[in-house]
Amino acid sequence: MRKLLKQLGQYFIMMSKVFSMPEMKNIFFKKLSLELEKIGLDSLGIVTIISFFIGAVVSIQTAFNFESPLFPKYLIGYATRESLILEFCPTMLSLILAGKVGSNIASEIGSMRITEQIDALEIMGVNSASFLILPKLFAAVLFFPILIILGISIGIVGGWIGCQTAGITAADYIYGIKYEFNSFYVTYCLIKTTVFAFIIATVSSYFGYHTKGGALEVGKASTRAVVYSSIIILIFNFILTDLLLA
Repeated sequence: MRKLLKQLGQYFIMMSKVFSMPEMKNIFFKKLSLELEKIGLDSLGIVTIISFFIGAVVSIQTAFNFESPLFPKYLIGYATRESLILEFCPTMLSLILAGKVGSNIASEIGSMRITEQIDALEIMGVNSASFLILPKLFAAVLFFPILIILGISIGIVGGWIGCQTAGITAADYIYGIKYEFNSFYVTYCLIKTTVFAFIIATVSSYFGYHTKGGALEVGKASTRAVVYSSIIILIFNFILTDLLLA
């Protein structure tokens, strides 16, 4: 318990340093563009593949469970859309990105810490927390919602392909996709995604920033970053769902 409270204290102290005006705006925007590429564009491939197959599997499983003639066929498309928007894309993809992006952030900052690059920045009078973490945080918060919207779109296409193998017509599936659409669900999805992006970027940065020791400790920090980020995402998934949909 004492260790957890100490970590929380260090986290809030670090975040108080992160949220400060960048000292050199041109360098900040240059680093932001690099982070957008590393965090966002480099994640397009894994998001595309996972979303497609999630959509396909969800539609096939839904069709299997709705085999009764009492259920209209368009409910397959409806259930697939709701599952992707409400839970599968924002939560599952965020957990996967916690592994990919979070471990990358923790190992990058951790390596800079053990090679004393962060100490060198502080000796030069640079706010190292803001200089290193703020661009990553902005990139995650800006690009994660784009990735999730892309994931939902690709998941719906994957669901359409899955329905073809389950004997559901494209007309029924498309009608179900449009049936009783609630735009607030998209807002809910984007709110969750933004919170998850903040968690991944800051928690991973915390473990990287406070790495001590050698290369072995960088690996441990990367692992802890993924584990803690995933647990906190699941906790906040419950809290946000209860607050926004209850």
